[in-house]
Amino acid sequence: MKRVLITGGAGFLGSHLCDRFVREGYHVIAMDNLLTGHIENIEHLFKLPNFEFHHHDVSKFVHVAGKLDYILHFASPASPIDYLKMPIQTLKVGSLGTHNLCGLAKEKQARMLIASTSEVYGDPLVHPQNEEYWGNVNPIGPRGVYDEAKRFRKRSPWLIIIFMDWKHVSYVSSIPMVRVCDSTTVAPYRLS
Repeated sequence: MKRVLITGGAGFLGSHLCDRFVREGYHVIAMDNLLTGHIENIEHLFKLPNFEFHHHDVSKFVHVAGKLDYILHFASPASPIDYLKMPIQTLKVGSLGTHNLCGLAKEKQARMLIASTSEVYGDPLVHPQNEEYWGNVNPIGPRGVYDEAKRFRKRSPWLIIIFMDWKHVSYVSSIPMVRVCDSTTVAPYRLS
């Protein structure tokens, strides 16, 4: 059975992914510090043998026992109300959390998906935006903490390649990695 770690597993996107991966027959490990995630989003999965929950902050060292095939990194305060109340935590999960999960992916030889946001482009002057566009972000504005955390998250795997000299395979490093960039997402039980 394939094993997947979903960070931010009790949050909006993470909880929906937990549902889907459990339904598809994966062993799902949801990890969330519950600062903005809600346990109610995933408690219906607790009784299932192919689901486990780890109450943990990814900005601290991350350990998962056993093999791991995939890491889906969705941990982050995403609501302006939340990241304005928790600016340091938002920056830490975007930087240290991403760094810790890249290390785990390398250790486990797991494929990794990193969630990003169109906020990395700020108030873009170019439409549509492509990967070469740097954006037009106000790093000290009220949304700056979220934008900069996501910008760091987007670039940190490349920095790891440069400074740690990892073998380049697929999208990023020896960790086959994909980055998903989305704007506002809606679905059932959106809490904010």
